[in-house]
This record gives sequence, structure tokens and C-alpha cells, in this order.
Amino acid sequence: MFFPVNSPRATDALLSLSLFSFLLSRKKHARTNKQTNETKRTQRTLLKLIILGDSGVGKTSLMNQYVNRKFSKQYKATIGADFLTKEVKVDDNLVTMQIWDTAGQERFQSLGVAFYRGADCCVLVYDVNNEKSFQNLENWREEFLAQASPSDPENFPFIVLGNKTDQDGGQSRVVSEKKALSFCAASGNACPHFETSAKEDSNVQDAFECAARNALKNEVEEDVYLPDTIVVNKSGSKSSGCC
Repeated sequence: MFFPVNSPRATDALLSLSLFSFLLSRKKHARTNKQTNETKRTQRTLLKLIILGDSGVGKTSLMNQYVNRKFSKQYKATIGADFLTKEVKVDDNLVTMQIWDTAGQERFQSLGVAFYRGADCCVLVYDVNNEKSFQNLENWREEFLAQASPSDPENFPFIVLGNKTDQDGGQSRVVSEKKALSFCAASGNACPHFETSAKEDSNVQDAFECAARNALKNEVEEDVYLPDTIVVNKSGSKSSGCC
């Protein structure tokens, strides 16, 4: 598949993605088992979570709040994709969560297949104060299923987050919780819904823990998709595989 690269920064980001994908293929679903006569087996698992939604809904803020317990009022659009990791314990599983924050701008959507493949759960985010961001959830969901190609799309775990509940003290919201729950019910597979505030750390921890738990329930052993490596020669031109 050919990936459009328009700047040195974007090229470096995709080179890093290819290297990381290689490492991911070596680590994904790796487990360390410890078993005694009196204890249960403990498993260590790597889970890949993808955060999708329109630009400006707070995807990066949610990720940073969950992983680093930090919030910044300064908005900076994500270029391509970024990720953070966090180790948590879910039931009897030691989990390394790899959380991918993707760009909401349309010009980056052609890169989706490079980031979506191998995901264990997809987090769909909308702004409760922005009706259009809610209406676009189904488009994001369909695009993810088309590009990620999960083995069982009907039962693939999604989580829906209605973010920015703190804005204007809740006076500017236009998407009701009832409407969001109706969307989740229509999506099937008992899609969980949380109303969150990345700024106030409201329901953020619970939402991502729910995502991890649902991903573990749906986890299957499968090969990890590795995007073609982009090679940059000395003259600065680029080449890549194409499908």
C-alpha cells in the first residue's frame, strides 16, 4: 500500500511506525505464566486500542489524562498518529495497553489501514457540545471495520465516549445521553457508553478500564498486520510497497 508523505516530519513518523510495528509483532500476545499449587496463572498481554473521532473532540486529552494524569488547555492537532502505553492489571491479567491517538482530519484518513490493523478495541469519541461529531461516529465505525478487517466484525469491541461534559457547566451540550445510548444499542454487541471530561478526569479511568476488559474478552490469537516499510534514499525521494 502506498502512503502519501508530504513532509520530512510525516516521513519520520511513518518510519517510526514501521519499526514499532515490527516490535509489536514480536511482543503481541506474549504471556508470562506463573503457576503454583496455591495461585492462579497470571498472564501478561499487550492490547492495542485505537481512538477515533472528529478533530477537536478531545482524543489526545483523553489519552494523556488516562496515561499521564495530565490535561493541557492548549490544542494541538495530531499529525498522522501517536501512541502512549500504560501497564494495568485487569482481573488476573497484567496488561500493557498501547493506546493509539489518530488524527481526525480527512487528509490523514488514507493512513488508517497502517494504524487500525491488529487493534483489540476501538474507542469512538464525540463532543457532547457538537452534534456533527456525534453524527460522524457511524462513519468512523464503518471506516475502522473496513480498514482493520477484524476476524469477527459483528462482535468486535467498541466503546463510545461523549467528551467535554464540563464545557460551560453543561449548558452548551446538544447531544443527550439518551441519544448516545440509542446509538450504542443500534450498533450491537452491547457497546458501552461513558460521558467523560478529560479536563476534570471524569469517567476517564473507568472508560479505558472497560475498554481493556472488553478487549481481553474478545481477544484471539492472530497475526499482526505490518505495513510496508518506507525507505528514504539519500536524494530524499521515497519508495514503498504498493497493494
